[in-house]
Amino acid sequence: MTSAAGRPPRVGVFGLLGSGNLGNDGSLEAVLGYLRAEHPGAVVDALCGGPETVTARYGIPAARLHWYRGEYRTASRAGAVAGKGLGKLVDAVRTAVWVRRHDVVIVPGMGVLEATLPLRPWGFPYALFLLCAAGRLFGTRVALVGVGASAIGNRLTRALVRWSARLAAYRSYRDAPSRDAMRAMGVETARDEIYPDLAFALPTPPVSASPARPGPVCVGVMAFHGSDDDRPRAEEIHRRYLEGTIRFVRALTEAGRPVRLLTGDAVDQPVVTAIRDAVDSPLVTSAEAGSLADLMRETAAAEAVVATRYHNLVCALKAGTPTLALSYAVKSDALMERMGLGAYCHPARDIDAGRLLEQFQELEQRSAQLRRTLAERNLAAARRLEEQFSALNAILFPADPAAPAVPAADHTHAQQEVS
Repeated sequence: MTSAAGRPPRVGVFGLLGSGNLGNDGSLEAVLGYLRAEHPGAVVDALCGGPETVTARYGIPAARLHWYRGEYRTASRAGAVAGKGLGKLVDAVRTAVWVRRHDVVIVPGMGVLEATLPLRPWGFPYALFLLCAAGRLFGTRVALVGVGASAIGNRLTRALVRWSARLAAYRSYRDAPSRDAMRAMGVETARDEIYPDLAFALPTPPVSASPARPGPVCVGVMAFHGSDDDRPRAEEIHRRYLEGTIRFVRALTEAGRPVRLLTGDAVDQPVVTAIRDAVDSPLVTSAEAGSLADLMRETAAAEAVVATRYHNLVCALKAGTPTLALSYAVKSDALMERMGLGAYCHPARDIDAGRLLEQFQELEQRSAQLRRTLAERNLAAARRLEEQFSALNAILFPADPAAPAVPAADHTHAQQEVS
């Protein structure tokens, strides 16, 4: 495949990739798989949070998303404050230079338009705005592919997210509440489509023909402190979440059930340590997953899964394992409903261990039926994602003779390393 200029297309991928969040990296892996299958001649690189990890793991050149290395650390000293401020100016230039080198830039999945977890407007929301503005300025098509969005309380964050979405050349969402949230923020979404999360395009790891039964119960935990609007109560929310999870895990071990603790981000490890210390049982072990494929293998071997992080849920559902969500955002509820398990959601910020145990027991009683449901829903998700990749071919790579011409939505595109 070649660009309109007769050379291989230059494609950039952008986001908090390689930074320790397995869900973000899984979305990147899905998009790279699509590019390598459909556009093998494309020259691909990244502007991302963890460039060393992205290059080592995926074999593409990568540059740091932020010039200032302490961008996501709290700045209390004058030097740090000045460094962050200077970094905003430098990043505007660096991002523009990087975008201009590309034909297409893809933002692969991730909750880039949401504030369900704490964030600052001058962090990633500002970086995304710079990307989309540069794309519009230089005619590079920027695609927000299968992203998550939510209602945002902070006015500056909301404005940056709204303008980023408006300036993008292509938008699709991983669920209906995400599209609804962007519409409520004043973004025209009539041509924006909804597709399953990109992780559903990843291969499902093979499962042993005769897995040990009963298997463990996988419990996916999270350093959960509430949403961006919950900052004043963050520690209280975290304490209640941790106490409720500990009570549930203890109840499982007292019933003789082995428990396997899962995470989805490096920041979750202290929660694993706290649970293991509090329960103090040899039945509680923890997994060291380095990718969504690792998580899928863990969840595929489980009898059932109870999880908080969104992509822990995705992995368990894709593996076809009966799953109960400790839901911290609408996106989790929407995912469970889409996969036919909408009845098995429990609020992460207000865990009732007794009620959670009842829901879990009901989940296990319906295990065979739920496994059949998940098999059907996974097939439907795979077909729907094939449709999304076909749409991307037509909209982002119109010079590709294999891609049929279709009208593009109100949307934008890029690639190469920045010094």
